[in-house]
Amino acid sequence: MRGLYHKLWSILKVNASIALFLLMVTVQLQFTLPNEEDNMYVKETIDKKLHEVSVLIGDFVTIAEAYQNKKGNEKSVQEALKKVRLAYKEVESVTSFYFPEHDKFYINGAPLYHIEPYPTGATFEKKNYYVFTPEEYKNTLVLDKMEGGHYLEGTSKVIAPVGLQRLDEIIFTEEVVTEQDRILVLAQDLKTKFSILEKELNRRKYYQDFEIMEFTRLELIRILTKGITGFDTPGSLNGIQESASALEGIEDILHPYLNKCNLNDQKKIETLFKNSRAYLLKHTNFNNFDRLVFIKNYLNPLYKELLLTRKQLEIPSVAERYGQTPSWNANSENFFDEDFLNPYYYSMLKKKEDSPELRAVGKKLFYDGQLSDKGTLSCATCHQPKLGYADGQRTSFAGIPGKRLERNSPTLINAVFSDKYFYDLRANDLEDQAEHVIESHMEFNTSFEDIVAKLNADAYYVNAFKKIYNTNTITKYEFSAALASYIISLRSFNSEFDKYMRGETDKLDRKVKKGFNLFMGKANCATCHYVPTFSGLVPPLYNENESEVLGVMEVPEELKMGTDFGRYENGVNNENVAIYKYSFKTVTVRNVALTAPYFHNGAYKSLDEVLEFYNRGGAQGVGLTYEVPNQTLAPDHLNLSKSDIEAIKAFMESLTSVPVDN
Repeated sequence: MRGLYHKLWSILKVNASIALFLLMVTVQLQFTLPNEEDNMYVKETIDKKLHEVSVLIGDFVTIAEAYQNKKGNEKSVQEALKKVRLAYKEVESVTSFYFPEHDKFYINGAPLYHIEPYPTGATFEKKNYYVFTPEEYKNTLVLDKMEGGHYLEGTSKVIAPVGLQRLDEIIFTEEVVTEQDRILVLAQDLKTKFSILEKELNRRKYYQDFEIMEFTRLELIRILTKGITGFDTPGSLNGIQESASALEGIEDILHPYLNKCNLNDQKKIETLFKNSRAYLLKHTNFNNFDRLVFIKNYLNPLYKELLLTRKQLEIPSVAERYGQTPSWNANSENFFDEDFLNPYYYSMLKKKEDSPELRAVGKKLFYDGQLSDKGTLSCATCHQPKLGYADGQRTSFAGIPGKRLERNSPTLINAVFSDKYFYDLRANDLEDQAEHVIESHMEFNTSFEDIVAKLNADAYYVNAFKKIYNTNTITKYEFSAALASYIISLRSFNSEFDKYMRGETDKLDRKVKKGFNLFMGKANCATCHYVPTFSGLVPPLYNENESEVLGVMEVPEELKMGTDFGRYENGVNNENVAIYKYSFKTVTVRNVALTAPYFHNGAYKSLDEVLEFYNRGGAQGVGLTYEVPNQTLAPDHLNLSKSDIEAIKAFMESLTSVPVDN
């Protein structure tokens, strides 16, 4: 009898295990697979929009062929490209979310020479053990899915830009008259590269609800930073109309989700979409468009309502779904929220490891002169709170008496929000940045080992670190973590302008409002200094830093270039190429009222000098094309009036916000 009970118990345990397993599978499937009806609608909508773009690209190729053969005119080519771009904008949220690299390099990237994303060698152009030639391989997969080892050979080379932005730049400028052959080649290449993208997305069976809610809100950030600023349309400046198309696209895709909201919320969101598009289509003049009103009254409210929709439907963010540390905070309600970006994405130190106690130790380290070789230099020597954590010098004092460093000291406020550090982008994170300073013979002239030895001989540090880490020995990692903790705390999005945009005050000087609209439009500042960091941290995910060749002069009054080549000499693999000569990191304009003098060399004493430099088109704008042939700043004069410049200054000064040094 006992044996029978044992057998029955074994059977029950097995069956219970199977039942539990099936239950877990069912729950998992319910959690991971979207609603079938919703998914069918979303997929059909996206596939239809992709097909519309492909058809219009085909029409564009035909018109480009006719134009090359002198059978068409400029107007027909311009109208054909405009149709392609408007259709693409309706599905850009999808293509750029799933295949950002392919989209960036082949479909709608900046019209600048760049390093080839997938370099191949001549060896493979002839017979080889692969089925495809390198070019055939590139035209079978989206760039994001290409495997690293195939066909790669030698160092990366610089290639010319392709895609919609380059076409816009040619077709809507005087180049259209002389570049018929190039237009056709670019059109044909666009057709090939978009076809790859379309096929890849057509094969996709599911669009997860958390992905849909994410990429639609990211498109709002793209409209904010790359649409209404003119970044995407360097020739036509048609970004305002295109932004309306982008809104139409994401509303179409969101349709089944908006229908699940309560009726009041649904009507509120539909009205916001309708009114936002109407405002864009009513005010299409690029220079006169009131971006401040559009962002504050339309785009920001829409950004918030789509977040509330996601939460009402109990849909997690992508980061929450996969347990990631994101750069962009998908739970932020406003583009100018203090927590719009996540500082811990940019540091090796993570939020759960940080604490007020660690920050306090980091602060003491920041001001501690004993860290340097001679005990005379601390971090605060070059980064003083009253000067916006800069030092007010043209170039900073060195650790050697009577000597100076080669570059100007940048602010540390919001410095954590960077993918790369230093003006030449040579350091990958905060901890790496500190190592460069520590080991430089012109700065701290020491090593981590020597610093750690000093700390382990100091009773305060030993006791402080023991309380935090429960260890008797301080290592490089605890030291780096404490310093990073303090730098992370030096962030601030709490200026008068931020408060106005968040609705915390209804007062903002008219000159500041005018300056913001100029900054975002006619003055062309926001195409490099992106909202809300107003730096070169690239939206919508803010996970890459840009550098620019502006043609900053060593002696501006003499039109003389210097010998600091910036990124060209940063020692990073594959960056010793001509396009990076005189290329420097695009730093923030927040707190510029406190951080004069300006640029990497501190050669420009005032904001008036800086703005006049931009107004004249950089080095090329004043005739130094031979000296700076690779300038990325447009050489055209901006024709900003004196009152325009005063307004832009007022706006930038309104971004002043120094964090409280607790």
